[in-house]
Parts: sequence; C-alpha cells; structure tokens
Amino acid sequence: MKTVRMTAAQALVRFLGNQYVAFDGKEQRFVEGIFAVFGHGNVLGLGQALEENPCGLVVRQGKNEQGMAHAAIAFAKQNLCRKIYACTSSIGPGAANMVTAAALATANHIPVLLLPGDTFATRQPDPVLQQVEQPWDASVTTNDAFRPVCKYWDRILRPEQLMSAMLNAMRVLTSEAETGAVCIALPQDVQGESYNYPESFFQRRVHRMVRRAAAQEEIDDAVRVILGKKKPLVICGGGAKYSEAGDELKSFAEEFHIPFAETQAGKSAAEGTFAWNLGGIGTTGNLAANTIARDADLILGVGTRFTDFTTCSKSLFQNPDVSFIAVNTSVYQAGKMGAIKVVGDARTCLRQIADGLRKVCYQSAYRDEVRTAKSKWDAEWKRLASVKYGEKFHPEVAGQDEKKLAEFAKFNGQAIPQTAALAVINDAIPPDSIVVGASGSLPGDMQRVWVSKKKYGYHMEYGYSCMGYEIAGAFGAKLACPDREVYAMVGDGAYLMLHSELVTAVQEGCKINVLLFDNSGFGCINNLQMGNGMDSFGTEFRFRDGKTGRLNGKYVPINFAVCASGYGVRTYTAKTLGELKAALADARKQTCPTLIDIKVFPKTMTHDYDSWWHVGVASTAKKPAIRKMYDKMEENLEKAKKY
Repeated sequence: MKTVRMTAAQALVRFLGNQYVAFDGKEQRFVEGIFAVFGHGNVLGLGQALEENPCGLVVRQGKNEQGMAHAAIAFAKQNLCRKIYACTSSIGPGAANMVTAAALATANHIPVLLLPGDTFATRQPDPVLQQVEQPWDASVTTNDAFRPVCKYWDRILRPEQLMSAMLNAMRVLTSEAETGAVCIALPQDVQGESYNYPESFFQRRVHRMVRRAAAQEEIDDAVRVILGKKKPLVICGGGAKYSEAGDELKSFAEEFHIPFAETQAGKSAAEGTFAWNLGGIGTTGNLAANTIARDADLILGVGTRFTDFTTCSKSLFQNPDVSFIAVNTSVYQAGKMGAIKVVGDARTCLRQIADGLRKVCYQSAYRDEVRTAKSKWDAEWKRLASVKYGEKFHPEVAGQDEKKLAEFAKFNGQAIPQTAALAVINDAIPPDSIVVGASGSLPGDMQRVWVSKKKYGYHMEYGYSCMGYEIAGAFGAKLACPDREVYAMVGDGAYLMLHSELVTAVQEGCKINVLLFDNSGFGCINNLQMGNGMDSFGTEFRFRDGKTGRLNGKYVPINFAVCASGYGVRTYTAKTLGELKAALADARKQTCPTLIDIKVFPKTMTHDYDSWWHVGVASTAKKPAIRKMYDKMEENLEKAKKY
C-alpha cells in the first residue's frame, strides 16, 4: 500500500479537496472552502496546512465564529445542500461560538462541517489556555457542548483516527435524511502530528445523492387514503425545495385540483403565484391558507417537519375526519402527526402518488372555495400595503394608543408602516433577487405577503429562528449565487446581536444589501407580551427612567446608517416611502455592500389570521388580562391535537 507522510491537518485538507457529490447525473465539488477565525488552537496546525497547500479550497476570514458558520450554512442552503463550506475556530470561546450555528444547521437539516481546535490530547500542557476544567471528567472540553446539537461528533486523539472520522462525516453531510451539523474536534497537538496515510484515503470520492422511490406499499396506502377524501391540502416544506420538486408540485396541484400551502422553508420551491398556491400556512400564515386548512380532510405534507408554527401548535386542522400523509426522506420526520409514512425523495414520491391518482382520474371536490379564500386574502393584503394602515396600531394588540404612535413619530421625525415598506421593496427589487431572513416579526410578514417571483428567492432560516443569521446568511447566499442581488431582511434587534460578516462582505468585495427595519426594539416579542395581557417590559430600546427605575424612558437614538458607513458600506436612511424607493434604486447601482436604515412604526406588522400559537402564559397573575389569556390558552389546548 502506497503511503504519504503528512500531518493530520494536512491530510484533512487534502481529503476535503477531493470530495464530490453527484445528483441527477451532475458531479460537482462538495467542499467549496473553509471559513476561518485563527487562534492558538488551530493557526499552527490547520492554518499551516491551508497556507502550505489549500488543495483548491477557498479560505475566507470570518469575523465571528457564529457568524461565519451562519454564512456557511446559508451557502449550503442556497446550493440545495449539495455544496458546503467548512468552518475552523480555535479552542474554547471560538469553538463555543459555533455551538449555536451547529444547532441551527441540525434543526434545519443543512450540512455544515465544523472543525474546532481542542485541548492537547497529550494533556501537556494542562490546563492549556482557554481550557474548561471539570474535576469530575478530565476528558471534557468545550467541544463536548457540540454533542447534543450535531448529527455526527468525533474527536481526533491520534492522527490515524482522522480516516474513519472523515468517512463518517461525509456519510452524514451527504445524506438527504440525516444531514446537519458535523463536528470533528481537533486537539492542537494532533493537528501537527504526522502519520503515513495511505494514498487511497485521498482518492477522488463521489458521494451519490440518490432520488429514492418510496416502497410501493406506502404509495398504495397514500393513494387509497387520498381517494377517500374530498378536500385535501398539500403542505410544501423545505424538503420539496431541496428535491427541486416545485414544478412537480405545481403540476400535481393543477391536475388533481389540490391546493398547496408553503412553510417558511418551502416558500419559493415553486416559481411565482398561480391559482392553487395559497401561500404561507400556520401561525405566520395568511388568511387564505389557514381558511382552507381549517376544513381540509387530508393534509399531505411534502418535506415538512410539521413544526408548531406550521400546524398552529396542532390546532389548525379542525376537520374531525382529517388524516395526514407525510412524504419525507427521514423515517422520523415522516411519522409526525401520526401520519401515513411515504419515505423517499419528494419529487419522486409525488410522481408515484400522481401515477396512482391518474389511474382513476381523481380530482378534489373543491369548487369556488380556493378562489374565494385567495380573493379575501388579496383584499386584506391591499389594506396592509396601504400607508393608511400605519395611521393606527394593529387592533389586535392591546394597550396601544395614538399617544405612543405620536411619540415614535416625533422621535424619528417620520416613519413608515412595515407592511407598506415590504410592498414597495417587493415591487422595486429585481425579480430574481434572494431575500434572507430569520427572526422577529419580518418572517411572519414575509411568509404572508412576500411574492417570490423566481425559484429559491426566499431564503428564510426559521427552523431555529436565530437572531443574527440574517446578514451572515445573506453573505453566504451571495457566495452561492453571485449573479443575483441578495437582500438581508433584518430588524434592529437582530442587527445589533450579530452583523460581523458585513465587514467580511466588504473585505471580499461581495455586494449584499441590508434592509434594516428599525422600530426601536424587539417588536415581535413586544407584541407577544402585550397581546397576552402584559405591559411593555424589557423589549423596547429605551433609556432607564430615573423616577421609575425601569427601562421605560425615552427611546435610545441609534443611527445605523452612520455606523455601517464606517465599515465602508454605502448607506441610506428612509423615513418615507419616497425615500425608500430612491434608496432601493440607488443601491442597485452600487457594487459594494449597501444598508438602508428604514424607520418603521411599531405594531404595523401582520398578525394572526385564524391561527393560534401555544406559549407559556402565567397561570397565576394579578392582571385580569393575563388571567383571561391563560383561560383562552386552556380553551385552545382542548381543541388541539395531542400528538
């Protein structure tokens, strides 16, 4: 057996450079490159290997370990999980910063390879800088925190262990059913240790992502159930997008007159809008989808996990005879909601089910219900898009009055209703743009009102709803699609939490557009507390009042445009729709990253639409409004499915 002597880090780099995936007959390199924040735990090992010979991998310098991992995840998501970036950090806090990103990737079933440095395998020295010491287990390090949030975890204590570890890592990263975060912890001494690696370890490996058909028995079960139903509804999840099943889904809906609704991850799997596409469903869904869902007698989930937002905490589907079918690559996910399992590739399984329905010329019993539901929602959307909507606070949010609106308007000089701003943006940006979001009120508004004109233009991280993903995610999406304009849709709260990779975008000459919706606080959670009987408490950006001792003084003024301009970003401030339109037009002409600081009125977002979300309301409270909301929660729980 031919061997080559090299360090473990050098072997890792060479191995990663020779991994490929094949899907639908197309082969491409799987690992595009490595994001790195170098420290003492990785700079002389993996850093040395990359400096000496990166083996074709692009090395990009991150500014925050969590941020760069978010960018890597977004890159993989926009590439439909067929191409990735790895991420390397030092030991200790650098590694810990990536734990959140690992959880995000695993929750969303998106592949990301994390390569944190670790303490010395020899324990010489001990304790090393940034080491966490546990008196009950000397083998525990910060990297053990990755175990519960990764799909595969390993620690390389000897250089020869790298081979089995990386083969297992690729097994998981290229699995449609089991993918997520993979962590390979690299003790800094082992990174520099040498071993005679067999040349065969570095051969070109092609990992095949295969469209697996479901067992015929599962298809027969699904077809039999559908034939017995009159008003089925399809839910399009992220799995439909990664399977490229959008065209299949559209033709399925049109042929069998079965409407479909979209989850956050599934939105833009099918291109544009058409008669049978109801739009977003669930707690953040619109009136049309939720109206049809309430009476549907069958729910056919395609690539969805049936999270509580999609199902309105299991209260949305109220037909007493409703049944569930779940198409999913994962047996685990296919078993949600007590569904009939159809395990396989979304596009392939839809074709199999269609073949069965076609034999008996099946069509649903819908007549005008879908068209009527869509027309009612269209009328509501026109209202939301109007500037007049901002003249009053949303009627469903308690405790708001014209005095607070006037206070905010005086503070900013002027402001825009959030939904009106979204309408202007949706019309103004190029049709093939990619919009990236994750947290706050924007995902709810966008799932309801945003029209995705081209496939894969809606990039929402909502499996983990991680504040701070937005800008790093936009950077990763732009790396994946350099010819498309990319817009980060971010609230001021999430922007303050993490925007470090905006500097990386400037450094790389990578144009992203940040649309910063500034309502001076965590508006979504402010809505939640006030809508459940509380007062505003700790969710607005206000000074501490000297008299009350609470954070209920005047608003804290923040000029985000001035701050971002210091990074080298082209910036704008918009307080009117005219200013917003002008800023969007000028931003399109730029070649550098841009940021538009959009001042938006609080409470001018969308809300509810025949949905309910189960949150933990206090069962004992002094305020009657809170007690009332607790009773309402109990009533809704009685109506919800138990599993």
